[in-house]
Amino acid sequence: MSSCFLPIQPFEFSEQEIAETVRENRLLSMEIEFSQRCNLRCQYCYYADKTSFENGLTREEIHDVLLQAKALGARKIIILGGEPMVYPHIMETLHFLRTEDLYVEMFTNGYRISPDIAQQLFDMQVFVVVKMNSRAEHIQDALSGKKGAYKNIQEAFKNLLHAGYPGEQPLLAVSSIICQQNIDDVPAMWEWLRDQNIIPYFEMITPQGRARANEWLYVDIGRLEKLFYALSELDRVKYDIHWEPQPPLVGIKCQRHQYSCLVNAQGYVFPCVGTNIPVGNIRERKLADIIRESEVIQDLRNYRKYIKGPCRTCEKLSECYGCRGAAYQLTGDYLASDPWCWHNANKQNDIVHLPVSADHIIPQKLSMRVIDKLEKVSERMGQASVSISNDMLFVREDGTLDEAVYLELIAQTIAALNGFKMLGVSDASQDGYLLGARNLEILGVAGIGDLLTITVNKVARYGDFGIVLGQVFRGDEMLAQGEVKIWQKDMES
Repeated sequence: MSSCFLPIQPFEFSEQEIAETVRENRLLSMEIEFSQRCNLRCQYCYYADKTSFENGLTREEIHDVLLQAKALGARKIIILGGEPMVYPHIMETLHFLRTEDLYVEMFTNGYRISPDIAQQLFDMQVFVVVKMNSRAEHIQDALSGKKGAYKNIQEAFKNLLHAGYPGEQPLLAVSSIICQQNIDDVPAMWEWLRDQNIIPYFEMITPQGRARANEWLYVDIGRLEKLFYALSELDRVKYDIHWEPQPPLVGIKCQRHQYSCLVNAQGYVFPCVGTNIPVGNIRERKLADIIRESEVIQDLRNYRKYIKGPCRTCEKLSECYGCRGAAYQLTGDYLASDPWCWHNANKQNDIVHLPVSADHIIPQKLSMRVIDKLEKVSERMGQASVSISNDMLFVREDGTLDEAVYLELIAQTIAALNGFKMLGVSDASQDGYLLGARNLEILGVAGIGDLLTITVNKVARYGDFGIVLGQVFRGDEMLAQGEVKIWQKDMES
């Protein structure tokens, strides 16, 4: 399904509402998957081919999290997938949502939208977003990965129009992914939709899932910029609709991380589809606790404080942070500048990508530095690596690593995680101290030539004090683990 949603009246949230939502750790909308199953195989899908569809949420779990979202202030629910109409309880769940007075926006490829279903959707005032990437049958079928997809979409489209769409409520939109195969036809399709009072909802590809393996879909940044400006001019001249072009959505500003989140079909919570970092699971914790305690969600809600690179000094920062999904997928850092924003086209060298050398982000100098690189950053987690060489200070005469260094490996990985967060954000280093360790276990011996991976997970926080679980691996073999207690000034949640 599409990776972003369309904020329009009556749910185009005000700056005041968004600011209050950030301050109070609430929601204004929520995206959800009822199922990840789909009848198509779209070439740009954000799921990879080996996606597991097991252990899906029950009806009761889905209803419960929808009510949790409502209690947090959500007024709008965006249904993604998979294909929502594949979910066997879709109509029942839509009725439940409307009974709870929640506005519903549903992305669909048109599957099973018969005349009767279309009428039910209209009567329930469901805002339907039909996925249609081209008006040419061969292009649509090719992008959908299935012959006959075009005819199915057109049939659903006909049924929706016959049922009364589009109206003032409910609305009808068409979602399209801009790619090499359809970019030349986008202006005509945009105009065709505008003339029918159907909302065009066009967006750039997010490089993840199946799209990651299909780079033949990608469009040059400069060509995308020209298209965005051409569509802006078309809207201004012909329809008196005014908007300033900015990626990744045509005519729309994405501020979703300020007030929304995604719950997938297995109950995992993500900032969004593109920023697919699991920050918790509703089967284990309440949604309110996950949002309040997630470091990733809080960082994104306070992006002005932490965003890195050229986006940080962009004049549009107050209303734009690029595509967080593209930034994360391309750099490994959810707070990096968006490499696919045309404002950054000539600033690629200023955008940091993981892995990053430890000498840029930790205070230890070469002789005392025992990690090489920070490899990965996730929810309350960091991963570093080091290749053991014979000139390392802590290597014994027999070529093995001194056991005392395992604690230092963990400590420097913690320092690297914190240093990376502040890279390019502040010239001042974050004050922090290792206060002690407990339950430190040495389970194996490393030696010259070994490549070690060190992971740290923040397991608890008490004010400025934190408990971090550190583990050292050689391949799949754990060599050491233990908990360390740290103090860090103004430590973020």
